[in-house]
Amino acid sequence: MRKLFATTAVALTVFGAAAVPASADTVKIAFVDPLSGGAASVGQMGLNHLKFIADTVNAAGGVNGDMLEVTGYDNQVNAQTSLVQVQKAIDEGAKIIFQGNGSSVGIAIEEFVTKYNSRNPGAHILYMNYAAVDPAMTNEKCSYWHFAFDANVTIKMEAMTNFIKDQPEVKKVYLIDQDYSFGHAVADTAVSMLKEKRPDIEIVGNEFHPLVKITDFAPYVAKIKASGADTVITGNWGQDFALLIKAAGQAGLDVKWFTYYAGAAGGPTAIKQAGLDGKVFQVNEGIANLNYGPAMETTKAYTERYKDAPTMFPRVFNAMDMMVKAMEEAKSSDPADFAPKLEGMTFQSFSNGGEMFMRADDHQLFQPIIISAIGPVESGQVDEENTGWGWKSVGEIAAKDTIVPTTCDMKRPG
Repeated sequence: MRKLFATTAVALTVFGAAAVPASADTVKIAFVDPLSGGAASVGQMGLNHLKFIADTVNAAGGVNGDMLEVTGYDNQVNAQTSLVQVQKAIDEGAKIIFQGNGSSVGIAIEEFVTKYNSRNPGAHILYMNYAAVDPAMTNEKCSYWHFAFDANVTIKMEAMTNFIKDQPEVKKVYLIDQDYSFGHAVADTAVSMLKEKRPDIEIVGNEFHPLVKITDFAPYVAKIKASGADTVITGNWGQDFALLIKAAGQAGLDVKWFTYYAGAAGGPTAIKQAGLDGKVFQVNEGIANLNYGPAMETTKAYTERYKDAPTMFPRVFNAMDMMVKAMEEAKSSDPADFAPKLEGMTFQSFSNGGEMFMRADDHQLFQPIIISAIGPVESGQVDEENTGWGWKSVGEIAAKDTIVPTTCDMKRPG
């Protein structure tokens, strides 16, 4: 298969998307994520990614001659609203659902798609999950019609705690997370893994707060400060992370931050404003400054198109690239035909070209994991949100070293 993005992204920004051939069919992709409210900036970035990639693929001739069409559906980070939007998307011809923000939403969509497909043989829908990382989704709730392209909570915490265990200055850890399934999974996993790897570390707080509802985190930061913590671990994302860091900066809270989503919308700006140079770490599937040529070329093209929201989500590129490869190999855009091609697929990571593979047992992607810190970047390096600060790798784990067991008992069609 051609490597989609490196060869066409720059041409796309210059010439625009190719005209759709009169004989082409349309592959409709529904993006069901927050496009209003406190999490809208994160959702809009995901939609930007999908539209950019679809235009790139279409400019290169589409998939088997068919054109990709991406439509956004606002789910307001609400499970019930999401199901209404998924049904609306299906009614409008979508066969592929992309979602990522909110594991409680993801679990609801996963269950809906599984039931829908069992009740509608011959009209299958596929759920492409680019960011919902509750381990239940690829364990007890696993589904043949769901593929997870972000490392789940357990995988990321394994990498994070392996890094922390070699930091002797970490002695007192405070946990603060959003009060829903993902947040509790982060906290529970952190507690168990730190106890195993660094039993000398004291957990001095384990706090939960409502999802995307807090506008002033000063009271929470005051608790962290009073606890004597030297380190904070958080799974917060979007507005909940940015406002937490803002409050920390205003209070002069001088601790290390270990995060899952500090690089999401608003995070880098808040970190820069708080002056936390080299104190905020994230564990994820990739960053811009890894000097991998194809990724750098695509990143340049993407950020030129979206100057006001230039943050990159490599996992969205991985998901779309692998999906297109599966469709091409199956010579079909029907999920029933191309889903088997995704199972067991090996691929090169968008971020650094490292090997990834989709485990057939539970449809969890295993990929290189990068631990990075943010601070001022040099000329020629990629900064985040036009801050002059960018992510730099401080550790990397190969995909083969991130494998965790699964309890998935996959129910396959037929």
